[in-house]
Amino acid sequence: MIIVIAPEKDIPNEIEILTQLFKAGLQYFHFRKPNKDYQAHCDYLNSIDKQYHNRIIVHYHHKLINDFNLKGIHFQEQERINHINNPGQYFKGLNLFGKTISSSFHEPKDLEDCYFEFDYHLLSPVFASISKKEKIARGFDVHSIDKVIIGMGGVTADNLAAFDALGYQGVGVLGGIWNNKTPITEFKKMKQHFK
Repeated sequence: MIIVIAPEKDIPNEIEILTQLFKAGLQYFHFRKPNKDYQAHCDYLNSIDKQYHNRIIVHYHHKLINDFNLKGIHFQEQERINHINNPGQYFKGLNLFGKTISSSFHEPKDLEDCYFEFDYHLLSPVFASISKKEKIARGFDVHSIDKVIIGMGGVTADNLAAFDALGYQGVGVLGGIWNNKTPITEFKKMKQHFK
């Protein structure tokens, strides 16, 4: 499983690259733009061909799930802490039938102890981050945790076997795609690994 996370700030040709990634088989795109308001989120989504909307998971403005045919919603760590103790209240008014719900974690223990059943969990940083230089590799081994865990941090087409060896069912990639001179080729190499 490969999740591509949006670059925090818009980059040149972002929508064109994203469309090529979808055409190359990308199934999970995490739309994470902390500096965009609700309308800017709508504008971004409207600039993507509707046929790909059902592959997009939103990190912010979860009510977008009611206005667009999206794949699901994602909780940043703090949002999860703030809302998941009373999920019934938070989810009221959100059309989540058949949608994915995921969350970010930075400690394996927190992930293991989380009682809420997320469809998958992002854990970082496994290796030194490409996009966030301050994130140092922690090399978490997750074999003992019986949940779907996606490794993040330092993901490239060349180190996917190292993620497998630590027990991850997939990877979440940001800098490994968006900082790459040939992002589509890199994605295709990653996809080949997970076949």
